[in-house]
Amino acid sequence: MNKRPIGKIEIARVFEMEFHMPAREFFPDTHEEDWLPHRDWLVDEGALVRESESIVLPMQSYVVQTSHHTILVDTCVGNNKQRPNRPTWHQKTDTTYIDNLAAFGLTPQDIDIVMCTHLHHDHVGWNTQLVDGRWVPTFPNAKYLMSKKELEVFSEHDDPAATPSLGDSVLPVVESGQAQLISSDFVLDDEVWLEPTPGHTPDHFAVRLQSGNCHAVIGGDLMHSPVQCMHPEWRARPDWDPELARKTRRAFMETHADLQSLVCMMHFPLPSAGKFERKGELFKFKYDEVDW
Repeated sequence: MNKRPIGKIEIARVFEMEFHMPAREFFPDTHEEDWLPHRDWLVDEGALVRESESIVLPMQSYVVQTSHHTILVDTCVGNNKQRPNRPTWHQKTDTTYIDNLAAFGLTPQDIDIVMCTHLHHDHVGWNTQLVDGRWVPTFPNAKYLMSKKELEVFSEHDDPAATPSLGDSVLPVVESGQAQLISSDFVLDDEVWLEPTPGHTPDHFAVRLQSGNCHAVIGGDLMHSPVQCMHPEWRARPDWDPELARKTRRAFMETHADLQSLVCMMHFPLPSAGKFERKGELFKFKYDEVDW
């Protein structure tokens, strides 16, 4: 496993698992004919399984090592979590995630900041681990940055992608005193800040990185598949505010195409990072050529 340099910053992927979901179930407003122009290139890129017509969704985090901090962005599915609607996530007990973190020479004790781009259950799972029957923070020395607004909204409104994880992956961190409840325009320092990208969830944020003239961004779940570069209007089933999410996707691509940012997505097929290239009024995702 390699680290990807962005100026003096280094980024690495921490892979947990791969998840497949029927394409038209995940994008419920689409029809079979909508996929026909894209099926071959999506299969070639590893984003679609032809036989099952399923999109491929890696579950992964990004580790960012800056001049000041070792940061973990999102924490995937986690172990021992009650997720009966997702059999491959339910009561999982493997060591893949922690082993892959260790492959970069890191232990949970080495992480000093955890950033939760949003509070869906496949992005906060490793926030906690089960110890002697109690959920305790996995990263004992870390501040966990999470949206105050999202915690309030999901505490008051049932959401199938967020409610299951509040009790086992979010509230125990708050109760531990390690949570820092922030807004999505938070600035950490001169190298790391947040970019508000609402729509998929009420206060979703992307994580911006800059070192010298080099830009990168970790996009969380504002996009799930490279097909949305050509169809930013396609609604993902979990989107909280679909119309706002559509506007956010287009604005995000405009911004980072202009900056020539390295765009690191959570669920795009490996290597999951690349750049937005303009194709007329739309975009194409060109995968990073660096082996990491």
